[in-house]
Amino acid sequence: MSETYLFISDVHLGLQSKQIEKNKELTLVKFLNFAQGSCSELFIVGDLFDYWFEYRRVYQKGFFRTLTALQDLSEKNVRIHYFIGNHDFMHRDFFQSEIGAVMHEEPIDITLNGKRFFIGHGDGLVKNDVGYNILKKVLRNKTVQFFYSWLHPDIGIGLASKTSRRSRGYTTKKDYGKEDGLFDTAKLKINEGFDYVLFGHLHKRLYLKYRNGYYINLGAWLDEPCYGVFKNDAFEIVDLSGMPVNQAGIGQE
Repeated sequence: MSETYLFISDVHLGLQSKQIEKNKELTLVKFLNFAQGSCSELFIVGDLFDYWFEYRRVYQKGFFRTLTALQDLSEKNVRIHYFIGNHDFMHRDFFQSEIGAVMHEEPIDITLNGKRFFIGHGDGLVKNDVGYNILKKVLRNKTVQFFYSWLHPDIGIGLASKTSRRSRGYTTKKDYGKEDGLFDTAKLKINEGFDYVLFGHLHKRLYLKYRNGYYINLGAWLDEPCYGVFKNDAFEIVDLSGMPVNQAGIGQE
């Protein structure tokens, strides 16, 4: 029997004004409640939060509804995969121990309904981003994070928020060239035998056929809420009403 799998990416909770964030969270919670009876597994493909820093005994204030909706989802036996993105990477064990999510720091190779998927946020895989890859190694270093955690949460989380905004400015201004570096990575993976390669990160919705496989980028929930659904051997990107949406760049290589 074919299972149903849902995918979202780049929600960036905490980025915008208080009222916008309230409305964004209400929309997200409605989706998570819908997912309870609609899928067997949910994949959060990075940057659920615009910044996240979790202390050993403290986690950041806000988005309580989202956290409880995720816990409810897990308690309904929906398996949650949380891919750490380039904004929400400072996790400890809260999502595993309290919510029951499976955390992924790197892309994974997973088979769904007999199809082989390569899934990851996509950061560090874009061409011409040597600077970010160096920064990523520093920020993801557990020793660096340990010493950072000595800061009082008001300082540490505040600094994480400011750093996230600076990172967004860098990413926005960065010229990656005309080619989509993630598509180049996807081609290599499809050549290795993957049926689907799925990323977020670029905030650019794409669905491209390449040889015997597909490269999918979910775009950003932040910009236009939508989700991916894979069932009956078919993948679609749909809006919150379940209707297929325009998939920029849909085509064949």
